[in-house]
Amino acid sequence: MPYNRLYTVENGKNYILEILSAGEILGDIELIKKIDCLCSVEAMTNVEAFALPMPLVISLLQTDIAFNKLIIDELAGKVINTSTRTSVQQLYTIRPALEILLALQASQEVSLIKEDMAAYLGITLRSLNRLLKQKANHEFRILVK
Repeated sequence: MPYNRLYTVENGKNYILEILSAGEILGDIELIKKIDCLCSVEAMTNVEAFALPMPLVISLLQTDIAFNKLIIDELAGKVINTSTRTSVQQLYTIRPALEILLALQASQEVSLIKEDMAAYLGITLRSLNRLLKQKANHEFRILVK
């Protein structure tokens, strides 16, 4: 049940912040920081979602240690995933990032359309097509284990 979190920048381009899977929590950051939606969410497959009323979540955060631990663990996971992805994008060329994305698609058993792949990688559709052509011509090898 993968879904992605879309962030639209000022020039109108969408940027996929992350691709999430079953069991992920959404809206926690917005609730804790008391802000409107940080980004939109788009289902990539059929999704079953459960919504908790804000007053209940606030009450649980104030009174339930187990719930707090769940939220803290989930937020820590988001920080780890985001920092890992950012590091890969800063340290390597776009090729390893593409390979990681392709591996992610395979592990989640989902196919992204090219526009979403480009949005996730932060590149243009033209650049993605060029990379995919190079990959098809075996001009670079798979680095992902």
